[in-house]
Amino acid sequence: MEQRFLTAWKKARTEAESLGVRLRPLPEQPLDSARRMLSGNRDSDGFGHLQRLGRLDLSLEHLATQKAYTALFTDEQVNNALMRLLDAGFRFS
Repeated sequence: MEQRFLTAWKKARTEAESLGVRLRPLPEQPLDSARRMLSGNRDSDGFGHLQRLGRLDLSLEHLATQKAYTALFTDEQVNNALMRLLDAGFRFS
């Protein structure tokens, strides 16, 4: 599951970068980094830009709320991601 998540995150990041969203390189421990981002009070890298483009589906927050990956995160981390998306006006389909 972890490898599928990392593959999906890298794919989303590549697509975001193709839209002109500047992202920092992934650290050596990307899953640990994702967990820290979702635990803190700040949005993930590029979140605001993706929001302006109407592409929050490419954000770490969106990926973390996907049923296939929620087990990788604590309930608090998933809830933080969900609240950030809802606060940004994201509509789940």
